[in-house]
Amino acid sequence: MPHFDYLVIGSGIAGMTFAVRAAVQGRVAILTKRALEDSNTNWAQGGVAAVWAADDSVEQHVRDTIEAGAGLCNRDVVELVVSEGPARIRELIALGVQFSLKNGEGSAGGAGDYELGLEGGHSRRRILHAADHTGKEMVRALSAEVRRNPNIDVFESRFAIDLLIDEKFGYSHGQPQCWGAYVLDTTTGAVDAFTAGATLLATGGTGKVYLYTSNPDIASGDGIAMAWRAGCRVADMEFIQFHPTCLYHPQAKSFLVTEAMRGEGAVLRRPDGQPFMANYDPRGELAPRDIVARAIDHEMKMAGFDNVLLDVTARGEDFIKRRFPAIYERCLTYGIDITRQPIPVVPAQHYMCGGVMTGLDGETSVDRLYAAGEVAMTGLHGANRLASNSLLEGLVFGHRAAEHARRRLAQDPQPPPRIPAWSSGRATDINESVVIAHNWDEIRRLMWNYVGIVRSDRRLARAAARITMIREEIQQYYWDFLVTRDLLELRNIALVADLMVRSARTRRESRGLHYNVDCPERDDAHWLRHTVI
Repeated sequence: MPHFDYLVIGSGIAGMTFAVRAAVQGRVAILTKRALEDSNTNWAQGGVAAVWAADDSVEQHVRDTIEAGAGLCNRDVVELVVSEGPARIRELIALGVQFSLKNGEGSAGGAGDYELGLEGGHSRRRILHAADHTGKEMVRALSAEVRRNPNIDVFESRFAIDLLIDEKFGYSHGQPQCWGAYVLDTTTGAVDAFTAGATLLATGGTGKVYLYTSNPDIASGDGIAMAWRAGCRVADMEFIQFHPTCLYHPQAKSFLVTEAMRGEGAVLRRPDGQPFMANYDPRGELAPRDIVARAIDHEMKMAGFDNVLLDVTARGEDFIKRRFPAIYERCLTYGIDITRQPIPVVPAQHYMCGGVMTGLDGETSVDRLYAAGEVAMTGLHGANRLASNSLLEGLVFGHRAAEHARRRLAQDPQPPPRIPAWSSGRATDINESVVIAHNWDEIRRLMWNYVGIVRSDRRLARAAARITMIREEIQQYYWDFLVTRDLLELRNIALVADLMVRSARTRRESRGLHYNVDCPERDDAHWLRHTVI
């Protein structure tokens, strides 16, 4: 039974930031479903927002964030993240992260050397980026630091099944305490208990709950599901951000076209070439994502389009190749030269604004358990995430959670209670995998059709009824058969889908990312509050 001071479940920016900081004072284990570098962070294109330029200010960034969040952001959290963000970014630069420079070459000598991007909802250029593969560059530097740190052990191909909560094993200290997790080795099928004095959930988002998503296959809501089963509160699960522009091509899977392209002048057009965003918002292409996604959805449904077009050709070949090299190369593999042709795009599920409720240090309602990154609901995003605030949140809360956990263990270094070994009972190998595949597909389709960009009471009721039946089937499978990655992910996406539907049915208004045609108006008198389950 492996024991560590700190257990990190997930290997994105929040998880690796926590690990590097916590390793100063103890032994850290990182569990990751695939390789260390596989995470939502690795897919992030646009950049990280921060007050960096002389004409910017903390108050302006705070104001932009709260405005985008449709009034539901926690102001103290927004001020904390925006204020602490630049220091965390400087630490990344010290680790070797190379952001794009104004002249496109050479070494940065000061804050004014970096090329700052503009994205929807921002009133200033404040997006530090590494061309159009910012997340990948951050992961490169952080993973190198993790791998060379002697106090950090990385366990790849591991799937955390459930958290080890003392009350479930007959121990009680008033507040439930988390002592690690039961973990499946997906290469061998063995299950071990990893114990730790503090555990961080950094499992990322919930993209695979939906049929169309910009997320990688690993994003199945595992952390939210584990936290819910452990007794944590979750909140704002109805606020699901759909990125307006994902590549539409039969061979392309989950390829996002960064919002930064619209910040650099790309225009959204109907298939006949007519621009349309000015009809929906005076900010046009730079309106927040919820407005842009609904506009595209409306255009497609109204005229029966399969997609719309994103046209950046006016910026010229040299600029496009320098600023968006990864998108240029990827589109070229599908026969689309974005220097001469518009890009066919559609909206896709992108980001979860809700999640496990945390305090200002990433602490949850279960002692010794923390959450940071997309899995957490810190109060930063409110009802709609401002572009490029997510990497900033992961950095700040990964750091703060590690500092809090270090203090927690220093004050109370007691060993974990006796944890029983995993028992499979009479479970047997799964002999009907087709049932898992069918239920997985059904959940994702009904969530796309009934709990998507635009919702209604009737569609939400249908989704709730069907998900309840599917969850009953899955629960029986969970107890009858030996656990596999597919079964565990199905169990988690079904629970997360249920929490999303329950939250969406609870909120009787439309705000930010939640739009219900049966209650289309924003209602601050009754609903200027979080939806807590």
